[in-house]
Amino acid sequence: MTYEEFKTQYSIRLNRQQEEAVRQRSGPVLLLAVPGSGKTTVLVTRLGYMVYCKNIPPERILTVTYTVAATKDMKARYAGCFGEEHADKLTFRTINGLCAVVIGTYARQKGTEAFALLDDERQVKSVLRDLLTRTGTAFPSDQQVSDARTHITYCKNMMLAESEIHAHKVDGMDFPRVYFEYQDYLLRSRRMDYDDQMVFTYRIFRQYPDILAYFQRRWPYICVDEAQDTSKIQHAILRLLASGSGNIFMVGDEDQSIYGFRAAWPQALLEFEQVFPGAKVLKLETNYRSTRTIVEKADAFIRRNQSRRPKKMRTENQQGSPIRRIMLEDYNRQYNYLMKVAENCTESTAVLYRNNDSALPLIDLLEQKGVPYACRQREGLLQPYPS
Repeated sequence: MTYEEFKTQYSIRLNRQQEEAVRQRSGPVLLLAVPGSGKTTVLVTRLGYMVYCKNIPPERILTVTYTVAATKDMKARYAGCFGEEHADKLTFRTINGLCAVVIGTYARQKGTEAFALLDDERQVKSVLRDLLTRTGTAFPSDQQVSDARTHITYCKNMMLAESEIHAHKVDGMDFPRVYFEYQDYLLRSRRMDYDDQMVFTYRIFRQYPDILAYFQRRWPYICVDEAQDTSKIQHAILRLLASGSGNIFMVGDEDQSIYGFRAAWPQALLEFEQVFPGAKVLKLETNYRSTRTIVEKADAFIRRNQSRRPKKMRTENQQGSPIRRIMLEDYNRQYNYLMKVAENCTESTAVLYRNNDSALPLIDLLEQKGVPYACRQREGLLQPYPS
């Protein structure tokens, strides 16, 4: 099928930058996509292009997404655009889902038994609470337990050496002791957490070239979504996997990286050409989601970032309502202001907050006043009220 036939049959409508990205079949490609620029449309359409125009077997394509929900959404979107015929043959996985397949294959081929996955976060935090108490943190708070968990994830995802972990400081705890005793607990119980899945996969790929070669043959075409949120060890795993064919299509935007505390490694986008010589760098710069007022202000603000690639977000949307800035002197006035806004809401309105604890006073006020709301459920937050 020619590209023109492909566009006609499946009603494909793309702008120039999107079309250029879709038609990149092979080699290392970095696609820098500003917010609302249709990156998922490009990813899904490119999969169809590879299958229908370039006759690449769908079983040979791996798409790595950031969340399980994203894997399901992308598969559903592909099926909605191109039918069910190949949707089940394409592989959509999170990095942890990929690592689980690698570890399972290693165990079968080497005749060993993989560690069990410790996937109950409540149990993880219970273990950490006990370890914090035993290592000198009297009556550890929920926040301290969460901090210990976050920093353990950070150390593993940043691939810190043992000496670096010994030097890693966290207020209110003897973190190195907690970290190494936690690892001892996992080893004794023959368990691994989600971060260990990646550590073990990286070791397998480095120490067993036959296992690495097997997966390189299985998936010679690799697509990566939300690359700015991918950690250092995740990038290392994907780099090894792509080193066989060199076919990696990475989509992200270093300006949108917000998970640095969880070891996101947007530097990989800045170093892409050094890691993959001869790589192409493309851009999606048209925002289809927001008003011109928001896009222009956001673009001006984003340009202040220091470590970034040059790009300009633009839109053809209408101007929209002006942005208002309301200055409030303290947290109590902030919460009371938001409470008044909520009481008078006539349309869906979002409140962004820095962490879970920051949301609790507002939730408490909403509960007292009987104002309906919904919140993204997290451990430590009240149950969401039906909206």
